[in-house]
Amino acid sequence: MSAASVPLHVVLGAGPAGTALAGELAGRGHAVRLVSRSMPESKVEGVQRFAADVSTPEGALAAVADAAVVYHCVNVAYHLQTEVMPRVQRAVLAAVETTGARLVVLDTLYPYGQTQGEVMTEETPWRATTRKGRMRAQLDEQYLAAHRAGRARVVLGRSADFVGPGVLNSTLGGAVFPAALGGGEVLSLGDIDLPHSYTDIRDVAAGLATLGADPEGDGRVWHLPTAPAVSTREIHAMIQELVGRPVQRVVLTEPRPFGPFDAAFMDEYAEMFYQHTEPQIMDSTAFERAFGVRPTPLDATLDATVEWYRALLTGPRS
Repeated sequence: MSAASVPLHVVLGAGPAGTALAGELAGRGHAVRLVSRSMPESKVEGVQRFAADVSTPEGALAAVADAAVVYHCVNVAYHLQTEVMPRVQRAVLAAVETTGARLVVLDTLYPYGQTQGEVMTEETPWRATTRKGRMRAQLDEQYLAAHRAGRARVVLGRSADFVGPGVLNSTLGGAVFPAALGGGEVLSLGDIDLPHSYTDIRDVAAGLATLGADPEGDGRVWHLPTAPAVSTREIHAMIQELVGRPVQRVVLTEPRPFGPFDAAFMDEYAEMFYQHTEPQIMDSTAFERAFGVRPTPLDATLDATVEWYRALLTGPRS
């Protein structure tokens, strides 16, 4: 098959998820274009970089030109989400309706809202009451309605909080691993004895790529492969073993600025803080059974993440 005849997969958003996905798709032999508002800094081998503002109809149409599959991994600053994400959705959905490309959307658990600890499956009702939760639920309804109406071919892949190599802005990211390695104060939120699901960023990428490869999954929500939930206290114990020193915790029982999370972020995050005061348990059994994929074990995820942060903090060796 010539390079010109290889179907093009376009990834919108060059954050940790989009970058990991672009690498995963390239590794699977696809032609890949990675798109962000400014030229993506990430230079993934075999991936074309492209600059476009996909919150505009013109930018989205240019970004997805010639694509067979489009992956929506766009995110924006937390305080801008309710304003900007609907614009992105309208532009991207209109673009794939025009071109006929399949659309794979990276989604969150926000539409479920507070569950009082109920295990979240794809059958869990959407009961969000927060602004961002309702916004996400409305967008998802519109995606699925477009699919049902035959205007577009759409599938949604939901992830729990990210963790893994390259993940900085997560509650299990830049506020945890550098401090654990250096003996500083590790951020903890809410009740650290509650189980909390985290999805390995590499499983996010592999899961989305799998959905992109199999149209049989279209028209519904899937939970991306996610290891069984454990408590934050247990995660800290695992990290402690890996770094070889005690973890010094700072537990925030209510949202306030700490480390990489400034006041603007925490003010916006306050309505979502319930995620740390009740269990957050995501079940991905349906995806695992349907596609024959298993999540990365949590200990392997943490090992890889510690090693990535260690390399980041020490820099290149001379």
